[in-house]
Amino acid sequence: MKIYRNLEDFIPLDNAVVTIGTFDGVHVGHQKILSTLRESARVSKGETVLLTFFPHPRLILHPEDDSLRIISDIDEKVKRLADAGIDHLIITPFTRDFSNLSPEEYIREVLVGKIGTKKIIIGYDHRFGKDRKGSLKDLVAYADIYGYAVEQIPEQDINDVAVSSTKIREALIKGDIDTANIYLGYPFQLTGKVIRGDQLGRRIGYPTANLQVRESHKLIPAYGIYAVETSIIEPIEIKTGPYVPHLPERITYGMGYIGTRPTVDGVSRSIEVHLLDFHEDIYGEILRVKFLHFVRHDQWFENMEDMIRQMKTDERQVRDLLGLTH
Repeated sequence: MKIYRNLEDFIPLDNAVVTIGTFDGVHVGHQKILSTLRESARVSKGETVLLTFFPHPRLILHPEDDSLRIISDIDEKVKRLADAGIDHLIITPFTRDFSNLSPEEYIREVLVGKIGTKKIIIGYDHRFGKDRKGSLKDLVAYADIYGYAVEQIPEQDINDVAVSSTKIREALIKGDIDTANIYLGYPFQLTGKVIRGDQLGRRIGYPTANLQVRESHKLIPAYGIYAVETSIIEPIEIKTGPYVPHLPERITYGMGYIGTRPTVDGVSRSIEVHLLDFHEDIYGEILRVKFLHFVRHDQWFENMEDMIRQMKTDERQVRDLLGLTH
């Protein structure tokens, strides 16, 4: 897969088969669109192109609204799209000028002029252009004029998969990791830098890696204890050119914690991982945490002894869930 960080970096293709969208999570519902895209390109001997936007359009159009929470950050999304077999990924900056293009300008200048679209594959509810007024009707109306074909994924086909980004967010907020991971088709993950905490975990026999999640709008699952898989990865930089996957190093397993540490009068949210059977110093490293199982919700204990006793129980349960020896 080749990546382009701007439409200006892209040279129009002779036979581009295109889809457009945020594809947050690249979940199994999105996979329906992507599989149709690949098959259409195969039949027509074309090349697949996915146009997405960064930052998320809502952050530009409604900066006062801080409610947006995304399932996958840009690196996670790029990896999933590469795994899905996309030929060309255009990550174009979303701006107000871009949002003010009329539906016809969007079709003429972007889809045809910048990309060379010969066929476009869209979901049943796709909207585009100024005030999101563009729809399937516009794409069909201008198809003959600008020389492309349109294929819409029927609503029934999408509904048959019974997946949406909203359902995934709802599951994660409840701590229902099993459901979220089924809908995603892979384990939900958080990625960030390991920073120094207050060393409380080390003092009680459970040293933790404190995670500073790099994407401020990333959705954080319910507070509680999780069984997780972790890997140290290289610092991430998405740039124009061939996609080069970041190979994980030192994969290990752990007991993840999200919460405010109420027993020790914590106030701010903390994201920590106690790495099982691992004793290296990884401060400053980039850690990717995959959430495999939910163990329990966060809770307050009357004293440290009760908390440590429960943590030992949690560790046994995590090891059982992960198939690790005690």
